[in-house]
Amino acid sequence: MRFLSLIAVLFLSACASVGDSSQTPSGTKWVTSWGASIQGPYPIGNPSAMPDMSRAFPVPASGAQGARDQSFRLIVRPTLWGRETRIRMTNALGAKPVTFDGVYVGLQNSGAEVTAGTNRAITFSGENSVTIAPGQSVWSDAVTLPFVRDAASNELAGRKLAVSFHVVGESGPMTWHAKALQSSYVTWPGAGAKGHEEAEGSFPFATAAWFFVDALDMRASGNDSDAYAVVAFGDSITDGTASTINGDDRWPDVLDRRLRAAYGNRVAVVNAGIGGNQVVGPAVYPPPKPFAGGPSAVSRLERDVLSLSGVKAIIWLEGTNDFSRNGNATFEAVAKGMGEGVARIRARIPGVRVIGATVVSALNSTSAAHGFKEQDDKRRQLNEFIRTSGVFDGVADFDKVVTDPQTGAMRAEFVPDNTTGGPGDKLHPNRLGYLAMGAVIDLKLLAPSPK
Repeated sequence: MRFLSLIAVLFLSACASVGDSSQTPSGTKWVTSWGASIQGPYPIGNPSAMPDMSRAFPVPASGAQGARDQSFRLIVRPTLWGRETRIRMTNALGAKPVTFDGVYVGLQNSGAEVTAGTNRAITFSGENSVTIAPGQSVWSDAVTLPFVRDAASNELAGRKLAVSFHVVGESGPMTWHAKALQSSYVTWPGAGAKGHEEAEGSFPFATAAWFFVDALDMRASGNDSDAYAVVAFGDSITDGTASTINGDDRWPDVLDRRLRAAYGNRVAVVNAGIGGNQVVGPAVYPPPKPFAGGPSAVSRLERDVLSLSGVKAIIWLEGTNDFSRNGNATFEAVAKGMGEGVARIRARIPGVRVIGATVVSALNSTSAAHGFKEQDDKRRQLNEFIRTSGVFDGVADFDKVVTDPQTGAMRAEFVPDNTTGGPGDKLHPNRLGYLAMGAVIDLKLLAPSPK
């Protein structure tokens, strides 16, 4: 019973929160503006272009020590801006309580440098520190961002925030998101609290992952009080494998820019992709026996979709990994899992729009786990289900634009890899492919409801 309770705490219960949307001032609401689905503990996952972290985290293999009296500066890009923000810190896959202090948020200048005068201290229930038990997450108090002069304008579109915090003592196993495709920064072990510093000198180590923070909300108000979030829910093709480092060129990023151009600062796009993720596998995800692809989509719905703020639409793209040699699931099992997941989403979020995304071809992939005919046959079955079953409110037909109808494989121009400059794997689209995916989505499926 204790084991089952631990699993429920980690993935099926809502996050502990401070100041949820029901407690916001009249005429305002919280909307999740950035997210990073958790996995791990570090180093379990599928990172891209990850630097050598052995000096920042000297004991990576066991994860027993994790971070030690050191500060992190995570660089994140809000997709909707407001004059107040809050963050969700997590110890979901930890083995011991972790204490954080010296938590700050400011406007990134460049690299690990914070724009002068923008760094603001973050509190938790009025305190400057917070201790988070294993399996738990905590929302911070609201903090004002005085540099946001007019949230409705495009003045800050594309700009990024630096979220800094200090780990007191030793963290033990670290909850993380492996594939950030974004440079963030870490101090030396033992460096102490450095989040208040605007300069970059205390943060010598770069990392291509996010640690301990998995969501950031903005407070929408006034003309933007009808703002809401679209969650891009999926695997590595949503997470952005083979996209560009620090380029924000994943298909959800392309969609975000299109929505902002069409509707202004009213629709956030939250990336809830995990490289290697499956719809129905693995059956369990205990911290002592993690899986590189993270918890199954159906088991992480609570944390990565339902517990986020202001969600009104979801685009679900998954299935490739279920049908790989590592997953080996049946079409029927995946279709059933998706159907049950959509039913759960609709039961929790009135009026939600759930868009099914067709799965792109992996035929002839150079990845050992992918590229064989049986996988492609199941993929085609799933795509027919997505297009015709009536389970979804609409379809994002990625397969139509990414798959070459002559060969049945990925279009040749979408193969070369932008992340490392390699040849590509015929499984993950490059920047050009992600641009095509983001451009094919019918924006009317995601448009704000008329007032």
